[in-house]
Amino acid sequence: MINLWFVIIAFLWTGYFVLEGFDFGVGVLAPFLARTPAQHRQSLETIGPVWDGNEVWLITAVGAMFAAFPAWYSGVFSSFYMPVVLILVGLIVRGVGLEWRGKVANPAWCDFGIVMGSALPAFLWGALFADLLFDSVPAALFGGVFTLVLCLLHGAVFLSLKTDGPVRHRARTVALLTGAAILPLAVVALSALGSVPALIAMAALAAGAALTYRRREGWAFATTAAAVALTSAAVFTQLYSAPLPGMTLASAASGPYTLTMLSWIGLITLPFVLVYQGWTYWVFRKRVALAA
Repeated sequence: MINLWFVIIAFLWTGYFVLEGFDFGVGVLAPFLARTPAQHRQSLETIGPVWDGNEVWLITAVGAMFAAFPAWYSGVFSSFYMPVVLILVGLIVRGVGLEWRGKVANPAWCDFGIVMGSALPAFLWGALFADLLFDSVPAALFGGVFTLVLCLLHGAVFLSLKTDGPVRHRARTVALLTGAAILPLAVVALSALGSVPALIAMAALAAGAALTYRRREGWAFATTAAAVALTSAAVFTQLYSAPLPGMTLASAASGPYTLTMLSWIGLITLPFVLVYQGWTYWVFRKRVALAA
């Protein structure tokens, strides 16, 4: 049960990083890729139907940590109290900006909130997990830069897949630039993790850059999503032996009865959540056209 719930929590965090990763990238890039208000709206409309659903993965992942590994949960969120608070502030500000942008006369403050509320979590999640693994300020800063650039790449490829017209062409250019920038960062960051998923993630990033150049946007997005997922898998592979210094999974876990009850709840509810979100992405699968 302990190993099963660690895998479930790793899966939930990975789903969050893959889905929110392109959300964050789009939120940061939208005002810089637009030359008109209509182009700005076009970019944000690509994530409009899905961004709040993507955040459910974070709530579920944190809730599962609290229930299955309470000592791990309390250790992580107390040790990184300020970064977590800043992440929550960023997510709140971003959500307010996205919801209110179309309801105010001057959306400039909403646009600023969306950019900062996307960039801050994208950087801080990488910094938090890098510090958790390596207990080093330079490692935390480097990890934050790596995840921020990774989200920009993921978001740019998503925009090139989901838009048409000038935004699509500019997003492709940004994807090529960020793809070139992230490869040397990935060599350092992923080599430090030293696992098979990390090595495959580097190959996926290289493939994503090549596919973007060849205008194979769907496959390029699949490879950037795979790179994010494999990076997350490499991180949790490292955390498996010691989720916190001096802590094992067994010492952090809840009792057998609690884990058994959680398993039954997860078995009943998780398939519905996955089907519902999959249906949402299927319904909104088409490109977002530029409004007249």
